[in-house]
Amino acid sequence: MGQCCTAGSRTFIEEDIYEEFVEKSAARAKKRVVGDPFDPKTDQGPQVDEEQLTKILGLIDSGKKEGARLVAGGAREGDKGYFIQPTVFADVKDSMRIAREEIFGPVQQLIKFKNPKELLERANNTEYGLAAAIFTKDIDKAMYLMQGIRAGTVWINCYNIFGAQAAFGGFKMSGNGRELGEYGLQAYTEVKTVTMKVTEKNS
Repeated sequence: MGQCCTAGSRTFIEEDIYEEFVEKSAARAKKRVVGDPFDPKTDQGPQVDEEQLTKILGLIDSGKKEGARLVAGGAREGDKGYFIQPTVFADVKDSMRIAREEIFGPVQQLIKFKNPKELLERANNTEYGLAAAIFTKDIDKAMYLMQGIRAGTVWINCYNIFGAQAAFGGFKMSGNGRELGEYGLQAYTEVKTVTMKVTEKNS
C-alpha cells in the first residue's frame, strides 16, 4: 500500500536502461492484485482511511498536472473501500510534488539520471533521509554512492532488510536518534556526570 516509512517511491534509473525499466515497472504494476489484505493472493490492500486516500489521489493529480508521464494506474480502484490502483509515473522531475513529498501510497516515481555524481546530488536534494537502496553490479559505484547518500540506512542489492543488531533511524527531517543495535539502547539509559574538586595538601 506504500504505507511504510521506508517505502521506496523515488526510483532513479540510469538513462541507458531507463525506457526498458519504465516498461517493465508499468507491466508489473498492472499485474498486482488489489483487494482483501487477508487473501493470500492479494498484493496490495487498502489505504488506512479516507483522508489518506484523498491525499494520495491529490498527489497523483498533481503529478499529471505537472507533466509526469502516467504509465500505470492513476485512479481509485473500484468504488468501495480505500483502494488505489498501483501507480507508476515516468519522466518525473525533481521539482514535482510527487518527487518531493512523502506520499505514503502505492505511487512510484521513475527518474532518469546520467552519472553517479549527478545522482548523488539529486538523491540528497530532499528534506528526508531515512533509507535508500543501491542496485548495481559495480562495487566501486556502490561504495561511492553508499558513502555519499545522506540516509540512516542504505541497502545494497536488497531492500527493507532489518536486523535487531543493526541501528535504524534517519537524517534530516526523518528523525533523531536510533532504534535497534547498541545505539538503540542509549534511549533507555541515563548518564550521570560527577565533577569533584580535590584540594591538594602541601606536605
